Amino acid sequence: MTATILVADDDRGIRTVLNQALGRAGYEVRSASNAATLWRWISDGAGDLVITDVVMPDENGLDMLPRIRKLRPDLPVIVMSAQNTLLTAVKAAERGAYEYLPKPFDLKELLAVVKRALTMPRDGGVAGRGEAEEEENLPLIGRSPAMQEIYRVMARLMATDLTVMITGESGTGKELVARALHDYGKRRNGPFVAVNMAAIPRELIESELFGHEKGAFTGAGNRYAGRFEQAEGGTLFLDEIGDMPLEAQTRLLRVLQQGEYTTVGGRAPIRADVRIIAASNRDLRQQINQGLFREDLFYRLNVVPIRLPALRERSEDIPDLVQHFLKQAQEEGLPAKVLTADAIAMLQNHRWPGNVREIENLVRRLAALYSEEVIGADVIARELAETSPPPESSASDEETLSEAVERHLSRYFAAHGDSLPPAGLYERVLHEVERPLIELCLLATRGNQIRAAALLGLNRNTLRKKIRELGISVVRGMRGG
Repeated sequence: MTATILVADDDRGIRTVLNQALGRAGYEVRSASNAATLWRWISDGAGDLVITDVVMPDENGLDMLPRIRKLRPDLPVIVMSAQNTLLTAVKAAERGAYEYLPKPFDLKELLAVVKRALTMPRDGGVAGRGEAEEEENLPLIGRSPAMQEIYRVMARLMATDLTVMITGESGTGKELVARALHDYGKRRNGPFVAVNMAAIPRELIESELFGHEKGAFTGAGNRYAGRFEQAEGGTLFLDEIGDMPLEAQTRLLRVLQQGEYTTVGGRAPIRADVRIIAASNRDLRQQINQGLFREDLFYRLNVVPIRLPALRERSEDIPDLVQHFLKQAQEEGLPAKVLTADAIAMLQNHRWPGNVREIENLVRRLAALYSEEVIGADVIARELAETSPPPESSASDEETLSEAVERHLSRYFAAHGDSLPPAGLYERVLHEVERPLIELCLLATRGNQIRAAALLGLNRNTLRKKIRELGISVVRGMRGG
């Protein structure tokens, strides 16, 4: 029996494209330009799946979701929106949407989602806060394709307790993602406790995490509640997890496996009721190969990986970020400022080695130090010139790939002293070269795997296999839907 799909969108062009694509795929399609018609069809029992826009002339599509779920809990709803914020993705997930797709989207992706929604069993359950949500300013800014994929993953995680591993360069906002997962998740009423593993002396890490009893060691005059106990019922964020020493890694692994821990000097096990979110700006797989990080702990933490893109990978978000930080500065009492189009363009062309944190500092500096209300490109050029790192030496510029690999491997062998690295070095080195090569080719082709395979001179299936083996996240360039 042919499935019937109900489509609602105020844009006639989008309705036409969806009608054609879904019709070619063998589905029967009924389309409407308003929420009232869609609701009448749903109330009459029509349709096997709904695809609806958020903004319609008579009602917000998100506001319909609780009513649809109440009347027909087994009817999957796919929400599409051009608003493209984390709040939109979170609301869609909380109010019972099967999937959220930001506009513009890839039609192949839409058809794949439709197929999954029609074939997967439905339990009719709804997790959420209801309709009385307050419009809030979430800390994550950006509407780029890279950020859209992150929003979608985060929205799916809000109603779960799954362990999350966030990776990305320094300054990309890893703690902001962790806080958003907590503040809009099922543990929002519990504490959020953040620990920077790089900032704790090695000999104090176990006491800091698990606490200690009075008299457990010299100087332990009182009992101390560790971070696991402080985060009871909430979220424990372990930042820079790659700096955790091996002995502490062993204890953390035991907690994740058994769900309980003991304090330093204690005997009675304590139940660990916390959600773990970890983060690192290091390549933990490389640390595993070097014997610096436990592989079994990595897989316990890496249940749901989220890679935050560097700012240079989402330069289209820079205008929104600048506006956000200018508004923050004004709310803190600094003078209002406006940047010219040339100034914004110059910021978008900068490489931003410090990522979002660096651009935030620059914007605050502009608001505090310059008297003019309108900031032009000349000011931006001067600021960026003063903060840019010195150019590399000509010897470094002339270094070949072979020389760079030899230099890296020399340091690697030296780090092991008189002992040898773990066996399997040949394959590990090949993988370390393959990963950046494939990632850069995917970036250059905007995630188009056919073009990337041609660029690499690989079979497309071979490329897909390597993407899976290396755990590479592919973000496709958004094509018109």
